[in-house]
Amino acid sequence: MVRYHISKGCPSGHPFLLLVNLSLPLILYRDKKRARHEPAGQSPCFRNLAYQTLIPVFVKCLIVDDNTMARTVLRNMVKQIKELEICGEYAVAIDAFNHLQKESVDLLLLDVEMPGMSGLELIESLTNPPMIILITAKTDYAVQGFQLQVVDYLVKPITLPRLLQAVARAEEWQDSEPKQHRSPESKNYFFARVNNQLTRVDWDDVLYLQAMGDYVVIVTPGKKLPVHSTLKAIEQKIPEHLFTRVHRSYIVQISKIANLEENSLQINEHLIPVSERYKADLMEKMNVL
Repeated sequence: MVRYHISKGCPSGHPFLLLVNLSLPLILYRDKKRARHEPAGQSPCFRNLAYQTLIPVFVKCLIVDDNTMARTVLRNMVKQIKELEICGEYAVAIDAFNHLQKESVDLLLLDVEMPGMSGLELIESLTNPPMIILITAKTDYAVQGFQLQVVDYLVKPITLPRLLQAVARAEEWQDSEPKQHRSPESKNYFFARVNNQLTRVDWDDVLYLQAMGDYVVIVTPGKKLPVHSTLKAIEQKIPEHLFTRVHRSYIVQISKIANLEENSLQINEHLIPVSERYKADLMEKMNVL
């Protein structure tokens, strides 16, 4: 079921919401300037809505740009597009990252060159990024942007018609492209947030993860990175084919296991407990002969 907002055509003169069941056959009527959707066999009262435009209900978007004037210009343009609803603005990429960890959005309007963390680094840090339109003063980052699967790339100064074109492309993207291609398994690295800084870590470098109070410590051969999270939350984001849980406080990378005894395993110099609850699954994933 899809919701549409109809700005005209209500007998009372007020906007209202129409729920369209996409399981019904739809007939599309068009003339040079107007269009309407009509379920086949619908009653005459629906046909009175002819020549009114059906507009999808709001797409939540986030504006990220370190330039105050650029954010103001973009905000004023977005307010003219009925499909979009601004749910936040940020001048620093790390603030946008923190927002996206707590609340999802549909569309990110993102600058590239920003202090601390660039827009491209922000995209790389997101496990499951939303649709992204890059808006920047340079053309230099177009190739990198499209390699990161951004929807569109706008060069400043942008115009309303160009932004409308990008939004339309985002809507087509949303309708036609499921988000499987953004799954975390498609990347061989992640970013760990430690003391308000993001540190890139390759999955292959991770030995194990250990829960310690309100933190999870990510252990690599050269460092230990404490991340404010729970082991359960991180377990949902890590590549399932590489890692397995062996204890309520430990997740290990299977390929790093050197040996396994009754109730413990060894990774490098680290001895890690193995509980009976997880042992059968561990043995299966270890591909024991």
